Amino acid sequence: MGLAELIIAMKKRRQQIQAGSSKPAKPTPGISIPSGSKRTRSSCEQDDYSQGTKTMRFSGPALPEDIWCHIHALLPLPDAARAACVSREFLHSWRCRPNLTFSQETLGVNLTFCERTLRTGEEKLALKFTKIVDEIMKKHTGVGVKTFKLQYCGSRIYTSRLKSWFKIAVNPGLEELVLSLPEVYDAKYYNFPSSLLFNGSGKSISYLNLKGCAFHPVAGLGCLRKLHLSRVHITGDELGCLLSNSLVLKELNLRQCNNITCLKIPCLLNQFNHLTVFGCKTLELIENKAPNLCTVHIDTTLVRLPFGDSLRVNNLEMLWAFEYNLVYYARANLPRIMPNLETLGISSAGEVLNTPIVTAKFLHLKLLEICLSVAEGAFSPAYDYLSLAFFLDACPVLETFKLSVWQTRMKHDPVSGDSSLLRKMPGHHHASIKNVKIDGFCSAKSMIELTCHILDNATSLENLKLDPIYDGGYEHADRLAVHEIGDCSPHTGRRMIREAHKAVLAIEKYIIGKVPSNVKLNIKKPCSQCHSVK
Repeated sequence: MGLAELIIAMKKRRQQIQAGSSKPAKPTPGISIPSGSKRTRSSCEQDDYSQGTKTMRFSGPALPEDIWCHIHALLPLPDAARAACVSREFLHSWRCRPNLTFSQETLGVNLTFCERTLRTGEEKLALKFTKIVDEIMKKHTGVGVKTFKLQYCGSRIYTSRLKSWFKIAVNPGLEELVLSLPEVYDAKYYNFPSSLLFNGSGKSISYLNLKGCAFHPVAGLGCLRKLHLSRVHITGDELGCLLSNSLVLKELNLRQCNNITCLKIPCLLNQFNHLTVFGCKTLELIENKAPNLCTVHIDTTLVRLPFGDSLRVNNLEMLWAFEYNLVYYARANLPRIMPNLETLGISSAGEVLNTPIVTAKFLHLKLLEICLSVAEGAFSPAYDYLSLAFFLDACPVLETFKLSVWQTRMKHDPVSGDSSLLRKMPGHHHASIKNVKIDGFCSAKSMIELTCHILDNATSLENLKLDPIYDGGYEHADRLAVHEIGDCSPHTGRRMIREAHKAVLAIEKYIIGKVPSNVKLNIKKPCSQCHSVK
């Protein structure tokens, strides 16, 4: 029988017991209710119900212990807790539940409308959350826990109880540990009890994710493969100690860790291949000696830092942080610094300088994504989109090109006149490009020229997608379905909407006629309901 029917049968039996009925419940097909059966139980299963108490509980069908544990592990956390109240078997498996994830969503902890409007609302939420987790952890033995996640999304949490929870959860079999504390603790820095990890109890942890706390490691973790630290108070020497003694580490993600001035990745990390560094304001040096690092996501304020042996890097994403002319910098320098790049993503705060003509090429680059998240005053109205053709020309095996432009104020020279006035760049051949996507397509003359240039010279082109609406990455897989409820692009201003309609007219006049029959053209027009021009 199904799990739902099993729970219903348990509830019926419990109700009968509570009502004091002496008449046995009508048996449910597929469930046997032994009256005096005894089972061999592990140490983690000893409870008050096996110590002489007269409280009666439904013991459930005579299933093997591992089946009970598996069924119970499939239940959401609140349902698992409720099931433990009506079944002795579920109570035992609850005390050995392997995956514990505590968040407002999994616990169903919410505030009423009136509570949210009061200043004490967050205090009540924190107290309610803490009490529930505390009750759960007190009833758990800690045996068998493989995943422990505490993801609190409110403004505070009672940290006095955290260590007692970690003492229960951190055991030699724990594989994943996640702690996410509210941002308010940036100043106070709850001190994560590192000693619990390095006394042998954390030897099996493969994924460690800490956010909003202080962390002072004194050794390594032999099974650690992924380390994510966000807003964590840790020094470069402490991090270096952890890295040097975690020899199977594959991935390191650092965000807003502002006590690190030097990041050293030792050569002993033979499996290390993925590095993300973002918002670490005090970082002055990245020294990489890991032989197989191939993927780097990096804050653009760090791009110009010494980067050790970066020749092996295959995938690079440069994120913008008030850094301008990143496209210019990438074209001018990256072929020399990282010649083996296969994918490159650039997010620039603005471009004033046009793409330069440089002889060095990206001989292995197959995917190029350029995002111009343009702020006021950071983008030259005279910027020449057609100059990006020099970037494409430097990528002989490029297959996919994506361009996104998000301008808060559209300033450019709109296209006018007939197509004979558009500039052409003969001698450029992009023989490998198959897919081109331009979000934030506008009626700028140089953008029309770039698109026509690609149609003329990308001999292998298969797909061309043009979308005049770009709202900073808020994707809508099916725009029509979203538009029907009148909420398609909430970040789109009136000026961009007017520009989008101009862009569609430019596409119809200058581009549609140049699209070869073997190329699939996809134009995402503005919504008549949400993007109307009045």
